[in-house]
Amino acid sequence: MKIAMLTRNPKLYSHQRLKQAAEARGHELDMINTLRCSMNIASRRPEIYYEGAKLPRYDAVIPRIGASVTFYGLAVLRQFEMQGVYPLNESVAIGRSRDKLRSMQLLARDGIGLPVTTFAHDPKKAEEVIKLSGGAPVVIKLLEGTQGIGVVLADTERSAKSVIEAFRGADVNILVQEFIKEAGSTDIRAFVIGGKVVAAMQRTGAEGEFRSNLHRGGTAKAVKITPEERSTALRAARAMGLNVCGVDMLRSNHGPVVMEVNSSPGLEGVEEATGKDIADMIIAFIERTARDGATRTKGKG
Repeated sequence: MKIAMLTRNPKLYSHQRLKQAAEARGHELDMINTLRCSMNIASRRPEIYYEGAKLPRYDAVIPRIGASVTFYGLAVLRQFEMQGVYPLNESVAIGRSRDKLRSMQLLARDGIGLPVTTFAHDPKKAEEVIKLSGGAPVVIKLLEGTQGIGVVLADTERSAKSVIEAFRGADVNILVQEFIKEAGSTDIRAFVIGGKVVAAMQRTGAEGEFRSNLHRGGTAKAVKITPEERSTALRAARAMGLNVCGVDMLRSNHGPVVMEVNSSPGLEGVEEATGKDIADMIIAFIERTARDGATRTKGKG
């Protein structure tokens, strides 16, 4: 197979591992800088150009689109989809997962466990939003944040109100969520491939840090998840429409609650923690499922 990977940083561990796995299984994988692509939109035959040359036909595309270039990255991915190229994750599904508010609405619609989450536009509603979230402490998140950036823990109602008013004064959208104190600065990431949880790790934040992101100094170890946690992860992936994703959950007193569904999860932490060859599993999944024109949405929506 001839596989394309959309990425701005080919040197990342995850991207190198996917390339190694693809080549070990006899495939050709080209890394393509998403922002260097240009598209012929009006052509009856959708075309993509890369650094001035028309791209060849690919059998599959692996989108590893950074959060900062989501808009353009999804436009390029849709162009591949309109060519009939099979995407590991579809553009519509990635778009859902990248929109924190939309993803929470979809998860809630499907009855998936979530922390109490509120959203309001008017900064004058700060007290009401805090009250709806169960009162301080609360977690305040920028809708556009990623890897723990733009996430604030407000311990008191006064500090929560100040943070909310400051963010809204800067004209940025935020979510306010209950703080799951019993989770103890740890979360669970379940790695889903093709409707199966293939690995799970428990991440613990650095000392004094309530966020458990590995990028922020957190640590990870393999963990055995419960049947309820497994079911929650699979239902969350299905709600987003993602074939491959990392589902981040907290263990609360009322069961697992989903914090985020990541459409481009890193491989380094989970492979090191579990000893599993996740990259090989992803390429094997593409082998089983990639068919010409098999995209459900074909670049629509």
